[in-house]
Amino acid sequence: MTRGGLDSIARRRVPRAVVDVVMALLMVVGGLGMPVQAPEGPVLRDPDVWRVLLVLLSGVPLAVHRKWPLPVVLVVALAVGLLQAFRYIPPPVGEHGTTIGVSFVMLAVAVFVTAVRSTGRTATLMLAVLVPAFVVGEILMVPDYRTAAAVTMTGLLVVAWAFGRLFQGRKAMATEALERAAAVEREQAANARAAVAQERAHIARELHDIVAHNVSLMVVQTIAADRVQDRDGAKAHELHRSIEETGRAAVTELRRLLVVLRTDDEEDDDPSRQPPQPTMDQIPALVDSVRAAGLEIDFVTSGEPAELSAGFELAVYRVIQEAFTNTLKHAGRTSAQLSLTWRRDGHLVLHVCDAGRRPGHEETPPGQALKGAGHGLVGMRERVAAVGGTLHTGERPSGGYCVHATIPLPGHETTGPDATPPGDPGGITCPDPALPHSRGTSEGDTPP
Repeated sequence: MTRGGLDSIARRRVPRAVVDVVMALLMVVGGLGMPVQAPEGPVLRDPDVWRVLLVLLSGVPLAVHRKWPLPVVLVVALAVGLLQAFRYIPPPVGEHGTTIGVSFVMLAVAVFVTAVRSTGRTATLMLAVLVPAFVVGEILMVPDYRTAAAVTMTGLLVVAWAFGRLFQGRKAMATEALERAAAVEREQAANARAAVAQERAHIARELHDIVAHNVSLMVVQTIAADRVQDRDGAKAHELHRSIEETGRAAVTELRRLLVVLRTDDEEDDDPSRQPPQPTMDQIPALVDSVRAAGLEIDFVTSGEPAELSAGFELAVYRVIQEAFTNTLKHAGRTSAQLSLTWRRDGHLVLHVCDAGRRPGHEETPPGQALKGAGHGLVGMRERVAAVGGTLHTGERPSGGYCVHATIPLPGHETTGPDATPPGDPGGITCPDPALPHSRGTSEGDTPP
């Protein structure tokens, strides 16, 4: 086996349960395997059932030492003392000299492990109980050698306790050293990240100056090319070529700027990154999610779809999402209509109308609101206004609520209130937004 493999084995920590079971087995096997009578030792009592029970009592509790260290060591000490009192094991000191048998050794091991695993107060309490108890016991059980026996047991217990506390102190120091090393490593990593961020900011400022200079130069060259276009075509062509080169250089510098500003944590698979903004292609999936929440949706489209920018598509998606959220919040599980009409005059007309609360149906719990919504009518008006459209909301004469938005397509003039078509699909009239709103509103739902 290589040295690396040996080091790996040495660094492994043995589970406490394994240590406890091994101690219990050694105690039981050693106690039962002791010779009944040593050739030159004191006369011992013949083994019987009580001897087996006391040996088991001195060893089996060690298997759960990790849970109850102090009670276990006290039970083991009591069992060892009873084994000596009934002359199943020889005393530590007698006429035949010092005899530290397996039971006394395992008792010392139990004291050592308890001192390692326990707090200083618990370990001291253990020693304060065991030493006087064994001193008194040895004086009573070995009157002829009471001093030597008491000193021997006291020394055995104190030495085991002292080694245990020393080991525990070294272990605590090692743990503290590891924690300090980890803290220093974290501080160094933080300092390194701060230094990198500072350097990136410095580089970004320099690249920003370069890009700003190139853009300013492009503006000047464009003005110059426009002025000499009719008088000197060759000069204008040269200026246009210079504008192209400057623009390409600006784009290259912008890419470098983005690379510099991108942090190490912004990986492509980072779940903390913002997801892509939804588009109109995801409206069917939105409708399916609303249907799963309990709404009965009738979704229709008409006209020839036109190509929209990302901002327009996001505005349409969010208005539909917010309208469905308000329906779930205020009308509960009811029926609703969604229609998208692409008109020939260059407008997209959006209707979301519901049938109102059904009798006996409660409001939808807040937890079922659609994720990403929650800005109310104010948010819908702002989004529609941002793309040059208009928004009408209000109650339907037949009951329910309707959201009506007219959005101009790119390349067409901004619509006003008069451009809004008077009717919605199916003959449902969308009321003037100035009419009072009877539906309850939550935060952000109050119309302006």
